[in-house]
Amino acid sequence: MLFRTRSKEVAWEVVDTRDVEPICMYSEDEDLDLEAISDYDIRGTYVFDIKTKTSYTASQSAIVFAQQQLLKEVEKKGYNIFLNESWRLTVLRRKAQYRLEVEYCGRPAHVHGETPAIKPPPFMEVLRT
Repeated sequence: MLFRTRSKEVAWEVVDTRDVEPICMYSEDEDLDLEAISDYDIRGTYVFDIKTKTSYTASQSAIVFAQQQLLKEVEKKGYNIFLNESWRLTVLRRKAQYRLEVEYCGRPAHVHGETPAIKPPPFMEVLRT
């Protein structure tokens, strides 16, 4: 036989998706001494296999982890904050398996002097609805 057939693999089914459009993380009142701003947004996609159907806590933890990981990536390029941030959470299911896929996006910048405290991802309450 010239061609072999692939065994039937069950595809991942999208169960739910939530997202937050880009939002400015700092107000004009916060006097940031910006040394550099990236010309483009940076995006990272992170996948988490979970044992049971997702909960608010698991989803929240996945999004916070994605934010922290992406910030570590931009720190390697000399940036230390995100001026704007957005995220998308997709819940997937295949038979009894569940998976969370988080796409996190931000506009990196470098603040001179003391780095302001990192703010939590925006609009996490969207996960409760």
